[in-house]
Amino acid sequence: MRMKFGLIGTITDDEITFDSGQRITGLGGVLYQAAVLCGLGEETCLHTNLGEKLADEVNRMVKDWSTLRKKGIRQVPGPGNQVHLHYPEKGERIEVLKSVVPSLLPEPVIEDLPELGMLILVVNSGFDIQLSDWRKIVRSASCPVWMDVHSLFLSRELNVPRKYLPLSEWKEWAEGVSFLQANVKEVASMLGFPDQVLSEDGFLQFGERAFDLGVKAVYLTLGKDGVLVMNPGNFMKISAPQAEAVIDTTGCGDVFCGGAAVKLASGKDPFDAAHFGLELATRAVEVKGVEETFRLVKEYQMAEKKP
Repeated sequence: MRMKFGLIGTITDDEITFDSGQRITGLGGVLYQAAVLCGLGEETCLHTNLGEKLADEVNRMVKDWSTLRKKGIRQVPGPGNQVHLHYPEKGERIEVLKSVVPSLLPEPVIEDLPELGMLILVVNSGFDIQLSDWRKIVRSASCPVWMDVHSLFLSRELNVPRKYLPLSEWKEWAEGVSFLQANVKEVASMLGFPDQVLSEDGFLQFGERAFDLGVKAVYLTLGKDGVLVMNPGNFMKISAPQAEAVIDTTGCGDVFCGGAAVKLASGKDPFDAAHFGLELATRAVEVKGVEETFRLVKEYQMAEKKP
């Protein structure tokens, strides 16, 4: 029987701009992980609160995702989670959150847990789920849990650029999680110094703190430089393959998450799983948007199955 994935996060309505004047709009957020899981043929139970104004477009986008289970998608009033992302030629991206959806309730997720082979939480907005409710879910889960901390450390004001903030309670979020994903800024925020550039020793010290909480592997994403994979007693920096062309980097960390999670659930070790996740993420930067990502992953899966 095929394993089921549980997926928690927020579908975002993105407006992406660049210094060149280029502008991209479309739906994103947790749909990227869903696109990868479903593209690889994995049964996926998505749990999210969706703004009613986005519902028709989401239903159109996922109509051919035969392994997506939508009972956990709950419509809520309003425009949904709206985000403006600006990517300057140099420096960090600028994110402005324009509207949000209410935090997810834990009970429907807990009801699904006995059927799941793995649960993934993606903190897309920082408003996705309350800490107390997340703890209820983790305590109830017998399957491995992957957490991408993502927006957990961003300031929560609307209509102003978001800033990375130190968050001392990150340990409460991560305790009992099997696999923890973060980027360099997010790790610095967890250590209390969001504006500092950490050394490799700093990353390894963070890994040790995570392992003390029960985390089995930490995935520190490094953008075009790949990923630093850490587990108790071992670490490895894995370089990303060379992309033929870079069209859109939005969602590449999400694609990595989906690909690596599938391999972990199939029994691969954290390092082999990271290689696969990076392979998919590198291919994904060569296309644009969730729908093209789904098609790319599905075609990749079909090609891999050919004798």
